[in-house]
Amino acid sequence: MSEVKKSAAGGGGGGGWTRFVTARPRLTLLVALVLTALAVLAGGGVADRMGSGGWEDPAAESTYATEALERRFPGSQPNVLLLVDAGAAGVDAPAVAAEARRLAERLDAEPGVDGVGSYWSTGSPALRSEDGRQAVIAARIAGEEKDAAAVLDRIAPAYRGAHGPVEVSLGGGLAVRHEMQTVIQEDLLRAELIALPLTLVLLVMVFGSAVAALLPLGVGIVAILGTNAVLRGITEFTDVSVFAQNLTTALGLGLAIDYALFVVRRYREELAAGADTYTAVRTTLRTAGRTVLFSALTVAVSLAAMLVFPQYFLRSFAYAGIAVVLLAATAALTLLPAALVLLGDRVNALDLRRLLRRGRAPRKDTSGAGWGWAAALVMRRAPVFAIVTTAGLVLLGLPFLGVKFGTADDRQLPVTAASRVVQDQLRDGFPGNPGGGITVLAEGTATPAQYADFRERISALDGVGRAEGPVTAGGGSAYFTVVPEGETVGAGAQRVVGELRAAEAPFATSVTGPAAVLVDSKDAIADRLPWAAGIIVLVTLLLVFLLTGSVVVPVQAVLLNALSLTAMFGAVVWVFQEGHLAGLLGFTSTGDIETTLPVLMFCVAFGLSMDYGVFLLSRIKEEYDATGDHEHSVRFGLRHTGGLITAAAVILAVVMVAIGTSRVTNTKMLGLGVALAVLMDAMVVRSLLVPSVMKLTGRLTWWAPGPLRRFHDRFGISENDTYNPAGTPDVIEVSEELREAASSRQ
Repeated sequence: MSEVKKSAAGGGGGGGWTRFVTARPRLTLLVALVLTALAVLAGGGVADRMGSGGWEDPAAESTYATEALERRFPGSQPNVLLLVDAGAAGVDAPAVAAEARRLAERLDAEPGVDGVGSYWSTGSPALRSEDGRQAVIAARIAGEEKDAAAVLDRIAPAYRGAHGPVEVSLGGGLAVRHEMQTVIQEDLLRAELIALPLTLVLLVMVFGSAVAALLPLGVGIVAILGTNAVLRGITEFTDVSVFAQNLTTALGLGLAIDYALFVVRRYREELAAGADTYTAVRTTLRTAGRTVLFSALTVAVSLAAMLVFPQYFLRSFAYAGIAVVLLAATAALTLLPAALVLLGDRVNALDLRRLLRRGRAPRKDTSGAGWGWAAALVMRRAPVFAIVTTAGLVLLGLPFLGVKFGTADDRQLPVTAASRVVQDQLRDGFPGNPGGGITVLAEGTATPAQYADFRERISALDGVGRAEGPVTAGGGSAYFTVVPEGETVGAGAQRVVGELRAAEAPFATSVTGPAAVLVDSKDAIADRLPWAAGIIVLVTLLLVFLLTGSVVVPVQAVLLNALSLTAMFGAVVWVFQEGHLAGLLGFTSTGDIETTLPVLMFCVAFGLSMDYGVFLLSRIKEEYDATGDHEHSVRFGLRHTGGLITAAAVILAVVMVAIGTSRVTNTKMLGLGVALAVLMDAMVVRSLLVPSVMKLTGRLTWWAPGPLRRFHDRFGISENDTYNPAGTPDVIEVSEELREAASSRQ
């Protein structure tokens, strides 16, 4: 600490932020430890307060109809199904019928349960299996999702299992969502147990020093625990999807490690160049720290764009993503510098790689030389690399042209999940999936003849298997049940929804059911997608302009980022929609992709790609400002960040693959898809496409019209530091590279 105090007092000229985070490093870390402990307490049990739905548009016609039917006709919207298996005796055997009626009466008396109906009370063929061995008791548990799940937890043990001559299993939408929530929590814990030790091993391989490797991991843990506390607070005011916890873990570890890698790497470079501890920290914050701040803003903006969508599933990822990004950046820019001040050059302690080097002569440090050579090779053949790489990425994305959108159902769960087993039996063995049809709510007075005429007209619509009803109630309300031909939410069912909404009637109608919810969800996403994309693109252009002062670089960054996502979207369709590798990866292909997943994956992957883009561009710009040599700056930037970006991408990919081991298909798709996007961005786009495109644009890369140049001179931010204690070695290295470049040109 004496060295630190001396440097601080000696007029090194550290900025206000540096003085703030390093003046009392022990106090800073103690406060962080206390806040983290409070976050553990505040965030405890957050998963139990989250929902497993959120795909519906709250303002849609289907949502209105569902809520109205729940109030007036609870039995029309069953969310709990008791599958009664009578075996060889058959469901019409007297003993079986008596036991089933007793179970239905008992269920009807349960607090919180409404609208109980069954095959034995209605005689509906839709509630009886085609082989006569099984039949259904249907009911609705009303209330908010968390309250309904609590009721299900309370009553399920009393009904599941053997009851005299029958065996009862529980299914239905509520049971599926509740089991999905449980599976996600279990999978998340397993993913963390996989990711943390593997991440630590990779960090040790990157840094060599065990001490340096622990710092990024600590930042990630602080970000994850803090975000859980934030989400716990948000659940007090709005719904939050349990799926968002997966993003919290992935981004908490991934981005915190990215930021900490960048900061620690720059700090160690400054130490190696002869700077003292305080000066190294100050220079690191004024250079790498600014890059981390810009990176965090770009990622946060990409994730914040999901707030424009009405579905709380997507909004939840925005809540979690913004919180974890800002907390990761804050920890990297406060706790990490404080720790570095205390550690000094001991950040290099416990170099585990020495064990591998024993007995060998020390080698000359050629760190980054391979990346510089690769950049030079790419730029020498820039047109070839640009065309071939672009064509390859576009080709990988072509399967996405055949994407089909659907809705999440029980087939997200593994085939052994209890509620999935019930739904499979209902889907395969019953003439119509109970609870899976289309419901038409009729409001307004009408005569029996008018109701009958409407039923006949909708029965005659193309794609309708049968229409039942009306079921009436006081106050001029009724509903009809329409069973579409084919899949419950297939293209045919979606067409039927449109035809039902266009059908003329002497009363007001509104349509709901799984197919109607899907139609409304797709419409809501299509309506708001241009706004989300516009926010991401415009803010990204602005931030990259402020960083570089160029109008060309931001456009390049957006276009190349978009290209980096093509492989991910193509793989999503080829693997998950078309079912290739389904056996290997352990999921059931439904022939479509859940509507919100591509939006989520785009926002997450685009933000992460910009994260790496900012790291590379900031170092290129820093060198270009110092030398004015465009090609040298590109080589220099890739040489000094290529290995770092690749290491960060591999570590983040490991975390995302750990998330991708989930037994829930959507989570598997998110984890594996984003892992692929991150690796493609770091290893293909940043290594091949960026240097080749920047070579083709030449010095035009840094062009901006006069007014914008003056704006950047006044408001822009760059990594250039007017005081650089490591300047001499850098100048020597630059001079050597310039001489090599000159020789090659000769």
